[in-house]
Amino acid sequence: MQLYIRFISLILVVLLAACSAPGKTREEQRAHVAKMKSEVLNELYKLKPDSRNEIRNAPGYAVFSNVNFNVIFASVGNGFGVVVDNSTGKQTHMKMGEVGLGIGLGAKDFRAVFVFDNREVMNRFVDNGWGFGGQADAAVKADEKGAAVAGEVMLDGIKIYQLIDTGLALQATIKGTRFWKDSELNQ
Repeated sequence: MQLYIRFISLILVVLLAACSAPGKTREEQRAHVAKMKSEVLNELYKLKPDSRNEIRNAPGYAVFSNVNFNVIFASVGNGFGVVVDNSTGKQTHMKMGEVGLGIGLGAKDFRAVFVFDNREVMNRFVDNGWGFGGQADAAVKADEKGAAVAGEVMLDGIKIYQLIDTGLALQATIKGTRFWKDSELNQ
């Protein structure tokens, strides 16, 4: 059991340290986030065409990329993204990390789009960005093969669309997710 705890601790440290966007320079990282945002939005618009107007008419939205790993009784994940204020065009780069307990095995790479109901909710997310929730899903998809469902949920004034990119996972977990500003990319 002690070996298992050390293993999970090591994975958690590595994942949370690696939640920055890929790239050697700030410009490369920002370009990667911009490309990811565009690709995710285009995929969402194909799956749910009405989401384009919903996002356009919202005070703002966020797009995140996340990798999640489940090993028996623990779940860890990390990611990065950007919040866009529709009225000003301002972009706030953010990071995210997840830790959870439950039964699961596998890994998945998914994208999420958050649509904010009002400016107060968006500002609270950017300034305090904290979420907590449970999750139960099954995902099997790799290289455009397999099945993955784009889910949507409304939580505290935020509509969340989740799109699974690749993965093989079966899990039922309770997890805490933390979002925070990326101090490097927001300089």
